[in-house]
Amino acid sequence: MAELLDDAAITARLKDLPNWTRDGEEIRRRVKAPSFMAGIELVTEVARAAEQADHHPDIDIRWRTLTFALSTHSAGGLTSRDFDLAARIDAIASRHDAA
Repeated sequence: MAELLDDAAITARLKDLPNWTRDGEEIRRRVKAPSFMAGIELVTEVARAAEQADHHPDIDIRWRTLTFALSTHSAGGLTSRDFDLAARIDAIASRHDAA
């Protein structure tokens, strides 16, 4: 099981992910896709990355607005796995022109 990060480590990791914010025991990012279908394609690519990592975000789809939330539920909070997947989500969002 991944180790929980302390507050200092979480703050440090968030500096590398400026589009993500902490919300309690999870980190969140909202993006707007250029179209509904582009958003669905982005979600599909994130789902593939999540399966590969065996770590799955909560995803909320509201037309072109997508919200991703990450937490390591089995550890009871934030771990390096969350920040690693967040970085992958950022790269995927960028490829899909979602901001």
